[in-house]
Amino acid sequence: MLRFKILTSVVPFLAAAVLARTGLGPAPQACIALSETPVELGSVPWTASLHVAFTDDPARATVRVQITDDPDAADFALVDDGAASEAGACQSSAPPRYVTISARPTADSPVIYLSSEGPADYRIYVRSKIFSAADAAALIVGAGGTGRRIQAAAL
Repeated sequence: MLRFKILTSVVPFLAAAVLARTGLGPAPQACIALSETPVELGSVPWTASLHVAFTDDPARATVRVQITDDPDAADFALVDDGAASEAGACQSSAPPRYVTISARPTADSPVIYLSSEGPADYRIYVRSKIFSAADAAALIVGAGGTGRRIQAAAL
């Protein structure tokens, strides 16, 4: 009986620890605003209008993305350690275009070669605790596929 009382008193503390670690609110979503259409990383593959894949072989890539250490040289910079994100940067009346990272490329999906050197179609700068360089590369390729100029980006 004593074990049961100890167990019941520990369970609320464990639940509080799990909630503190994972958080109660939604996770931040990186996005790029393109004129009227925001481009976001999709959390589920069936909602995405574009699937991208990654390769370690530059010969198999259809898009090359270079990771740079200079934000001024980058086509897209993803930094999430600021005080706050741009309020409403990706708010739009148009539905967002979702991009998802796939494990295997399809015949018509972009295949991204991500490296820190060599020729590149896009250059990215990433300083983030939440998002990876692959996330930023997927966003820039998803946004670049529309042929429009990137106007704003926000977390």
